[in-house]
Amino acid sequence: MTAKLKLVEPRHVNRQVAVRPPNAELRPREYLTVAEVEAMIKAAKAGRHGHRDATLVLVAFRHGLRAAEIAGLQWSQVEFGRNAALHVRRVKNGTPSVHPLQGDELRALRELQRQFPDSGYVFTSERGGPFHTDAVNLLVKGIGKRAGLPFSVHVHMLRHACGYALANAGHDTRRIQSWLGHRSIQHTVRYTELSSAPFKTFWK
Repeated sequence: MTAKLKLVEPRHVNRQVAVRPPNAELRPREYLTVAEVEAMIKAAKAGRHGHRDATLVLVAFRHGLRAAEIAGLQWSQVEFGRNAALHVRRVKNGTPSVHPLQGDELRALRELQRQFPDSGYVFTSERGGPFHTDAVNLLVKGIGKRAGLPFSVHVHMLRHACGYALANAGHDTRRIQSWLGHRSIQHTVRYTELSSAPFKTFWK
C-alpha cells in the first residue's frame, strides 16, 4: 500500500525583529536645556494632573533623579522646615546625598502633599500607588511632546539636563559628581566637556 503525501502550507511566519535606531538618529542630543525643561514644566501644568506632573519634572531636573529614583521617592525623604532638604537615595550603587530644597520646590511639594495626603510616595498614580518606571518615562515623553519639543524625550534626559546646567553654571566637577551621586568622576566629566563656561571670555 502506497501512502499518499500531501503538501501543506507552513504555519509559521518568519518575522524580523525591529532594530532600534541609534540615539543620534532619534534626537540631536541626550540632554535638555534649561529653557526646554521650563517649557516642559509649563506644558505639564496644563495636563490632567498638572501640579503633580509639573512638580515631578521640576524635582527630577533639580536633583538629577533617575526614573527609579522618581518612582521610589517617599515623603520620608523630604525634610520640611527652615533647613528644607531632600534625602536622595541613589540606585545603581550611586552615592546618597542630602540636597537643599529651593523655595519653589518646597511650595510645590507642600501642595502636592496636601493633594495626596494618604500616600507614602511623593508621586503616585491615579490609583494611589507608586509609579512604575515605565509609567514615569511614558509620562515625561508625553509632556515633552505637548511642550512642542522637536525631538522625542525620555526621562533620563532630565538627569542629563541637571548635570549640563550645573556644569554650564561653572560649578566644580567634583561637586557635580557628589550632587548626581556618581561613583566615578568619569561619568561626570561628560557634562563639563559640554559646558560653554570655559569659553565665556573668548572674543572679549
